[in-house]
Amino acid sequence: MESATNHQAPTPLLNSEDGTVQPPLSSDAPTLYHRGVSWFQRLTIEQRVLAGFSLVFVGILIISLMSYRNTSILLASSGLDSRSHDLIQLLSTIDVTMSEAEDTHRRYLVTGERSYLEAYNKLIGQKAAFSTYLVDLSQNSSEQRHRAVVLDRLMDRQVSAESKAITQFQERGFQSVRKMALEGAGKRELGAIHQIINEMDSHERQAVKQRVMESAAGTRNTITLLGIGAVLQLVLLASVYYLIRHDITERRQVASELQRRGELLEAANKELEAFSYSVSHDLRAPLRHIDGYASLLKKSIEQSMNDKAARYLQTISDSAKQMGQLIDDLLVFSRMGRQEMLHTTVNMDQLIRGILADLRLDLQARQISWTIASLPEVTGDPSMLRQVFMNLITNALKFTSTRAAAAIEIGVEPPSSPEIVLFVRDNGVGFDMQYAPKLFGVFQRLHRADEFEGTGIGLANVRRIVHRHGGRTWAEGVPDKGATFYVALPKRGAHS
Repeated sequence: MESATNHQAPTPLLNSEDGTVQPPLSSDAPTLYHRGVSWFQRLTIEQRVLAGFSLVFVGILIISLMSYRNTSILLASSGLDSRSHDLIQLLSTIDVTMSEAEDTHRRYLVTGERSYLEAYNKLIGQKAAFSTYLVDLSQNSSEQRHRAVVLDRLMDRQVSAESKAITQFQERGFQSVRKMALEGAGKRELGAIHQIINEMDSHERQAVKQRVMESAAGTRNTITLLGIGAVLQLVLLASVYYLIRHDITERRQVASELQRRGELLEAANKELEAFSYSVSHDLRAPLRHIDGYASLLKKSIEQSMNDKAARYLQTISDSAKQMGQLIDDLLVFSRMGRQEMLHTTVNMDQLIRGILADLRLDLQARQISWTIASLPEVTGDPSMLRQVFMNLITNALKFTSTRAAAAIEIGVEPPSSPEIVLFVRDNGVGFDMQYAPKLFGVFQRLHRADEFEGTGIGLANVRRIVHRHGGRTWAEGVPDKGATFYVALPKRGAHS
């Protein structure tokens, strides 16, 4: 009774909500399982496919490594088998050669006929090759190496005994070698040679048999592993098919939503073009009217108008002109994102000379020191790049207007990257680097309008054009010490 009490199964728990019976949690295994299922369910379709591919890839990699190892073993065994067959063939040749030499040697001692020494002489010529092949083919086994050394010594002893018998026969005659002729000069050595050759042959055949068995087992393992790999691939394909099939409805909904939004975007672009047209034509007329009537009013009351009223009218006229310029700049900025680009070779030296020629009237009353380096050719749209450097050069002229002697440099950085970095540097008013991120934004100005004219769109246009060329822009400056604006464009072949 005590034993039964101590080993009772855990009592099931009653669910207080629906009255169902829950099994007791006797271990952490169910918790880990549920955590794994919950983690898998939180993954997106792409993450699930990637996780499946990763698992199967790891499995296939392990299988491939094991198959490679088994194949390497098979190839190594094949090489060893080839050496074993060569050694067995060599041992058979040595055995026949040694026996034939001893047999014909005895006949020579009995008859004195020199033709019987042919086998002996052949053995003398082959002895060195036999020794070399024995050492080479027995390298894989210490036992066989030892036997090969013993066999080589026995062969030397047999050849030496036969050589002495021949010399003695030639010097003293048949009676001096009678016993050796009947029994054999190297009979004892020949018997030992037969024995050690048999041992070596038996050892090699046993080794070949063992390797054949191991190769067969390795082949079976490789086939099994390849079969497992094929099953894993089938499981992966089935899983991917299931996941894609399961997600196909959602993807269709996403595609439909993207199509709908694309149509809305296209409609919005058309509305934007219509708005640009309206701005270009409808808003210009009121501005011209404001400027024109302000001028007419000024002329009509010029005699009775005081300085304050004249200043008011001039402010109205200037604001209308500035508003018109702002509208023009916004339209250019808007069109720049939709304008088709040309990809051709642009001669930057010629482009800069053309810009300076267009600005010659603005430069007549200025004392400016120009430093213009020899600039490389770049790939891009000539008109767009002209607009970039027109903006940068006119900015340099504008912000050096407070200098008695302005210095403007146009150059190129030394090549050190897959980009061509051009710059425009001036000794103007400069700027604080903490405001550098604002420079290339629309309507972003670091100086008051009464200090320097402008709409704050020129540098934004510069950045948009350079980005469309696959390049980048940045600026460096120090207050009251000038600024440098950089334009980095891809080299030929680097821009896709």
